[in-house]
Amino acid sequence: MDMKIKEDEGIKCSEGLLRVEMLNKSYGDKHVVNDLSFQVNRGEILCLLGPNGAGKSTTINILCGLLDSDGGRVLWNGRDIWTCLNAYKKNLGVVPQELAIYEDLSAEKNVSFFASLYGLKGSELKEKTEEALEFAGLSDRKKDKACTFSGGMKRRLNIACAIAHGPKLLIMDEPTVGIDPQSRNHILSSVRNMQSKGITILYTTHYMEEVEEISDRILIMDSGNIIAEGTCASLKEGIFDERQFVLEMEEGHNTDTDGFFRIEGVRGVDKKDGQIIISSLKNVENLEGIIEMAQRDGGRIKNLFCRTATLENVFLKLTGKSLRDS
Repeated sequence: MDMKIKEDEGIKCSEGLLRVEMLNKSYGDKHVVNDLSFQVNRGEILCLLGPNGAGKSTTINILCGLLDSDGGRVLWNGRDIWTCLNAYKKNLGVVPQELAIYEDLSAEKNVSFFASLYGLKGSELKEKTEEALEFAGLSDRKKDKACTFSGGMKRRLNIACAIAHGPKLLIMDEPTVGIDPQSRNHILSSVRNMQSKGITILYTTHYMEEVEEISDRILIMDSGNIIAEGTCASLKEGIFDERQFVLEMEEGHNTDTDGFFRIEGVRGVDKKDGQIIISSLKNVENLEGIIEMAQRDGGRIKNLFCRTATLENVFLKLTGKSLRDS
């Protein structure tokens, strides 16, 4: 998506909105981030994935200007963020994993306070506060204290506080942890809505279904390095070169599974719980032959479907860990 981002305070625009170049960070003898390089493009939703200990949190803290690196650079519109830190932070919104709201203040006062830190005041502050609350679906509860909100509503208030000042880049670190499905759906819908308004989003999560739904591009990080990047589809295609056909057969017929190996592209056949699972190369059109073989000698197919790789499969194969359990 081609988003037009205006130049702020003399910052020169370049191809990438945010670029990370050869970033390094160590704690004592432990290297947490190792020569990390990637780019966040204007208008995209970039999802950053990685098991615990991969270096994601350290990277996010550096990108937020909260932590110095030991080497490398972070460039905002072509300039090192440390040479234009005020301008950079003015254009940055952060939704942290831990809630950053004041429980004893109303939703309206929470948003107004955080927006005022960016220099908003008077009628503009009031207008932006109301817009952010409306965007988060909290206008009808704006006078209520945050402590009366559900977990999902607090998460939405957290987002409203992060976007009221109109950031160009929004970093969202696990924004849907511990909330109900309805609130999660609202947040994911809001993410796409923010993108449509020109906000670039860097998003981390432990929920693969969220990545499948919202990501334009994915970075998979492990041991301080980017080990894979691409779209959801390209990652699946690049890691897995086969698909599986699953045939559910009617009872009472003993299908000759050895015959499937005579079909071009078939790499494996397994028989389990009334199903025949056939692994086949993706680039070979052999479904017709598989069906014919299954129906030989009176075999009847009750159901047939194709099973392809999931993003969870890709992550597990690359890191040896399940994202949600890591």
